[in-house]
Amino acid sequence: MNNPSPEDVRHMARALRLAKHGLYTTDPNPRVGCVIVRDSQIVGEGWHRRAGEPHAEVLALAAAGQQARGATAYVSLEPCCHHGRTPPCSEALVRAGIVRVVAAMPDPNPRVASRGVAELERAGISVDIGLLQAEAERLNPGFISRMTRGRPYVRVKLAASLDGRTALANGESKWITGVEARADVQRLRARSSAILTGIGTVLADDPSLTVRDLDIGRQPLRVVVDARLRMRPDARMLSLSGKTLVATAVAEPGQAAVLCRAGAEVIEVHADAGRVDLPGLLRILAEREVNELLVEAGASLCGSLLQAGLIDELVVYLAPHLLGSAARGMFTIPGLDTMQDRVTLDIQDVRAVGHDWRITARLAR
Repeated sequence: MNNPSPEDVRHMARALRLAKHGLYTTDPNPRVGCVIVRDSQIVGEGWHRRAGEPHAEVLALAAAGQQARGATAYVSLEPCCHHGRTPPCSEALVRAGIVRVVAAMPDPNPRVASRGVAELERAGISVDIGLLQAEAERLNPGFISRMTRGRPYVRVKLAASLDGRTALANGESKWITGVEARADVQRLRARSSAILTGIGTVLADDPSLTVRDLDIGRQPLRVVVDARLRMRPDARMLSLSGKTLVATAVAEPGQAAVLCRAGAEVIEVHADAGRVDLPGLLRILAEREVNELLVEAGASLCGSLLQAGLIDELVVYLAPHLLGSAARGMFTIPGLDTMQDRVTLDIQDVRAVGHDWRITARLAR
């Protein structure tokens, strides 16, 4: 959008703040906010809360009532134009008498993909798109990734000492980081559709991989990469609320049946050399509407994801202590022969979390 007015920017910023209210709850739908403005005054607001419930535009229009006629709608995502879990928002905007729509970004969903804009324009509504688009995209990286790449947005969380060690040589890792950092991880879990770990972590730590201390009305899908199907039926996560998916590379009907009776779902996703096909697993997760995938795993699985080019973002919590050269590292990857082979990161954010430091980085492509 070229030359937006200060008023346009202000109202779109408000729509994005509203959208953020759905950070933990809208999954698998995108986080969307909407503001209805008439004569420079906000007359209605709304944000999408949960899949199956009214979209942001519908809630904002309901709040505006008759004042929506002749008004402008600021929405953080192109209005939908298809019948999904709810009716099309484009139709609701037309019926309400909206005369202008300002959208932060086009909808990457192929079922919409500029069709919403076209439908509004056919009805005589003026449409501007692209205002604060980068901010809107940062709010929905998983939804965009699933719609455009056919796989989730993969975020790897690591807790390490200042010398880059994630555990002692004997595997002990509780607790490297402080209480504040561990609470911050709960927020990462809460925004995620699924949490991925490896069988080594499950056997060593018996983690729950649940969201604690935040009431979001759901639990992310737990996914375990277990090539040889070594998962124990008494694993803690199988007794907790939410679903656990075990991805294996072997056909072991007997063991699979045991795990299924314990509460797991077992799928075979095999690649060469008896390994789980990680790209294939991500495609399956996308088909199950997983938007953001949080990885909490050891160096082996993290290294495999890194080498396969499947990591989008790293969130590293660095604690102010040293564990020494014998302790375990973050990634198991082959040694590099030249500096040209190094993995380059684009640092997005660095901030203190309690006594620790949180570094957020994207993988440079």
